[in-house]
Amino acid sequence: MGDLLLVRHGETEWSVSGQHTSYTDLPLTRHGEEQAKSLASLLSGRTYAAVRTSPLARAVRTAELAGLTGAVPDADLHEWDYGGYEGVTTDDIHRTRPGWDLWTDGVVPGPDGHPGESPEEVGRRADRVLARVDAALARDDGDVVLVAHAHFLRVLTARRLGLPPAEGRLFRLETGTVSRLSTEHGRPVIAEWNTRP
Repeated sequence: MGDLLLVRHGETEWSVSGQHTSYTDLPLTRHGEEQAKSLASLLSGRTYAAVRTSPLARAVRTAELAGLTGAVPDADLHEWDYGGYEGVTTDDIHRTRPGWDLWTDGVVPGPDGHPGESPEEVGRRADRVLARVDAALARDDGDVVLVAHAHFLRVLTARRLGLPPAEGRLFRLETGTVSRLSTEHGRPVIAEWNTRP
């Protein structure tokens, strides 16, 4: 059975400023593009059973620059819908909600089409992705790579390890990194985390 490689997209203006970014489709910064290009050395030389990306441009572009070919956009890999907190920093939220925590308190509804998501709702999307990943890995013809976003990939990691979605809070994930989920004695494990060239 292959490994599951998680790629967080390269830097954007809002990842630098700390603004919550889900449905706002920001491009990579120049540094973000360089981060994405540098990942090619970590991702080349492997055989992939599947390559999937979030449909957002920052993830698609990261996959392209990292040299991943044949990537298929997957709507379930979209970032956590932050609803009314889109574009808002945690510090700004704390001004009106002291002690607020995304993982336990959730978000407020946003504009039409963006009601926001709870950790459990993001977890259900992650579970659907993992079901597809397991089917690809079961064919035993390579690894699977997912190019997506920090909070979503953190929830997916928690679910892969058998933890509740909100336990994604335990896995800080940096821009322009590769993480590898593998198995040991038939159990899912973190084999590498936040790896850069």
